[in-house]
Parts: sequence; structure tokens; C-alpha cells
Amino acid sequence: MARCSDRRLAVVVFAAAVLGFSWFLPAAEGLGVNWGTMATHPLPASSVVRMLQDNGINKVKLFDADAVTMEALAGSGIEVMVAIPNNLLDLLTDYDAARDWVHQNVSRYSFDGGVNIKYVAVGNEPFLTTLNGTFLNVTFPALQNIQRALDDAGHGDSIKATVPLNADVYNSPKDNQVPSAGLFRSDIADLMTAIVQFLNQSGAPFTVNIYPFLSLYGNDNFPLDYAFFDGTSSPVVDNGIQYTNVFDANFDTLVSALAAAGVGGLPVVVGEVGWPTDGDKHASAELAQRFYAGLLRKLASNAGTPLRPNTYVEVYLFSLVDEDAKNVAPGNFERHWGILRYDGQPKYAMDLTGQGRNTALVAARGVSYLPRVWCVLNPGAASQDGVGSRLGDNVNYACTYADCTSLGYGSTCNGMDAAGNASYAFNAYFQAQDQAEEACGFQGLAVRTLKDPSTNTCNFTIQIETSSATGTPVVAMAMAVLVSVLAVMVTP
Repeated sequence: MARCSDRRLAVVVFAAAVLGFSWFLPAAEGLGVNWGTMATHPLPASSVVRMLQDNGINKVKLFDADAVTMEALAGSGIEVMVAIPNNLLDLLTDYDAARDWVHQNVSRYSFDGGVNIKYVAVGNEPFLTTLNGTFLNVTFPALQNIQRALDDAGHGDSIKATVPLNADVYNSPKDNQVPSAGLFRSDIADLMTAIVQFLNQSGAPFTVNIYPFLSLYGNDNFPLDYAFFDGTSSPVVDNGIQYTNVFDANFDTLVSALAAAGVGGLPVVVGEVGWPTDGDKHASAELAQRFYAGLLRKLASNAGTPLRPNTYVEVYLFSLVDEDAKNVAPGNFERHWGILRYDGQPKYAMDLTGQGRNTALVAARGVSYLPRVWCVLNPGAASQDGVGSRLGDNVNYACTYADCTSLGYGSTCNGMDAAGNASYAFNAYFQAQDQAEEACGFQGLAVRTLKDPSTNTCNFTIQIETSSATGTPVVAMAMAVLVSVLAVMVTP
């Protein structure tokens, strides 16, 4: 029955896409998404904008001011938070540079039918402890200069500069870990006080990234249910208030820190919140679906948090699509935050209205794929004497230049044998290199095939076609057919 229902749902989604309209209600009030582009084969910007519109998403947060992205957003009406990367912050401590940045990346798009810019994000989590203070002395001056430049250019009333910060900029004392005891981190307390007072004066919100998943990821003793929104048997009690989820507790810790800094009423935007689907034992489609169902229900009800009840909260989901070229230093899950796959296909049922309907997001339209050709371990070569070290070196090479995070512990492809792991790595590299013939060599250890080596749990990707794709698809397919005739097929 479930399979039949899924098929009917897919038909409805396809029909809606073909007819060119969305059958969805608008997304929950205040809901936006983060649009990251760190992928070997990013979706075309125009397709992403159309997908946002198809799903009723009218807010988007970017991580730069890429001209192609901004031009695609022009005329869409979608509200945009455009961003300045951390590596530009030092430059923007000079006002003339800040003025030039605003002219090039804000004024250039601010016209009737242009881009609906609402915020400028000055940096991204610049005070992370792992950054060792690199941006401590430049972030606030850059923020001040950008807001001044916005004001001088006539945008200051409608466009505000803010700084997306990680939740590690505030905490509660170890001897009183409750939300009402929240304070800004002691090493940056004075700086944070200056920043929030400036935001309050300029009319900008405080932007914070909150990740319940990371609380679970970093602590094996963290109660699983506390990361979600459907209740827990062990709530945190704070002055008679029961906190049943870590999102509310984290948010209210910030509210308390703001009050302690003298700006208790400062608006808060949640710049990033989400749940990954691969790369860790707790990163799965099932848990992501559970997390978002609770979060969206909460947003739709305007429930707020205990310290800010019945409050509209502006929230940007992280993220829109998976990004296979992201830095994995924080964990393998970094490449799997998308509510959609790399190709803009839904991963699980999701109702952005927060009404709990069993529905799916509208997929990206007009996506073209590379030919259905895979690169796998050649069984004949694998059985040769002394191939072990050579195989290991080639797998390591493939995973250095392609995404193998799904092979890690607790991930979707973790259960395969050594041959399966090698095939996955070879195919990941082959696809990342646009299926170039020479990308499926690996010293004779690999062979191309038309037989899909995917398993019930592990998907062997066929990448999407982009303007950077090399070679002719027809030629590539013809070559693959020839290889398939001559080669031994790999059986999953």
C-alpha cells in the first residue's frame, strides 16, 4: 500500500511541475532556506529560483553575492539575505571598500524588478572557537562600515546588516545550566555587548544558528528525544518553566544573554537550523523528517518559546540541497544537510505549511543527467596477486577528490564489503569528473558499466549535467555500451 501511495504522490508532483504551477499552500510564515552552492555539479540558479517559487518559499539566505545567483533572483520577489564571506571582513574595515561592496552587490540590484534584499550577512559564524580568534578584531568594524554604507546609499531603512553567529557565542554557567542564566561567552562578552547594542540601534536583528543535531552528535549521553519537538520524559526545569526540547532552551539562553547585555527586546532571526540525512549514525532521512515535522508545526502555530511566547520567529532551514564539495572537518554529515538531494529531488515527505500533511516538496524542474553509466571495481583486476595496497591507494585518491562520506560509520553505504566500497569510491570520482573516460582507470582496477550497482540502502550517484560537463553524452554512452559488452558486470 505504501508503495502505491508513493507512486500516486509522485504522479501528482510530476503533473504539478509539468503544468507549471504549485499546488502547495504558502510555506509557514517566516520560513526561509539557506541556498549553498559548494557542489561539484550545482543546480542551475534559474532552476533553484523556480523550485523555491514552486514550493512557496519566499525567503532565501545566501553565503556570498554571486552575480549569477543574484541575477536569477531578480524579479522573483523572494526576500534575500545576501552575504559577505569571512575572508573579506578584513578588507571591509576600510569604509571605502565597504561602500564599494554595497554599490557592487546591493545598489546594483536595487531597482524595480530587481532583487528584494532585506539583510546583508557580514561574515558567517566568525567567532567560532575553532577559528582561534581570526576574525575577532575585524567583524564589528566591517559590520559598522557596511551598515553605514547602506545608509549612505539610501538603503538603510529597508536593508539591515547583521552577523550570523553560531550558538557557541553564549552559554550558561556550568553550575547553573538553565536558559535564564544565559550570558555571552566570557572571552567575547564585551565585544558581543557592543555588537548587539549596535544592532539594536540600527534596527537589525541578531542572527543565530541553532543545531539540535550537533548537541546529539557531540554527546553520546544527550537524550535523543530532547533534540526533537514531540516531547521528552526528562524536561529541563527552569524557574517553573519546563523545556521539552533543546531548540527552545538554546533560543531562550540567547534571549537571557541579550537581556543581560541590555537589549532584551532585540529581534532574533534563526539563520540556520536543520538535520542531515547521512554521514553519521544519527543523520538519517527518518530523523530529519521527524525534526522538520516538529519544527514546522511549531513555526506554523507561532508558539514562540517560553521566554518569547506567541512570537513570530523568522527561520532559515539549513539547507536547500546537498553540497558534495563542502568542508567535512566538522563531520561527514556536512555534505548532507539538504532537504533535497543534490539534484533537487525530495528526500522524504515534508509539509512546509506546518499542517502535517503527507506531501512532498516540488522537485527541481528541467534537470538533465549525465548518461546512466557507472564506474566500478573490475572483478578480474581485483583478484590479482598483490593488488591490495594498489587498490587502497586508488580508493584513497578517489575519495580525496570526490565525496565518499556515505561510506563512513553509521552512513547509508557503510554496510558494503571492500569491493563495494571501492566501486563506490571509483564511481564518485568518475561522476565528479563528468564521466570522462580517463576518470575510470585507476591503474586498470576499474571498469565502466551500464548496470546500476546501487543497493537497497546505498545509492551510486549519476551526476547532473552542467555547463562544465566534458565530452559528448552520446559518445560517452556508446563507449559505455562497448565496455559493458566486454566487461564482467559487478553484482551488488
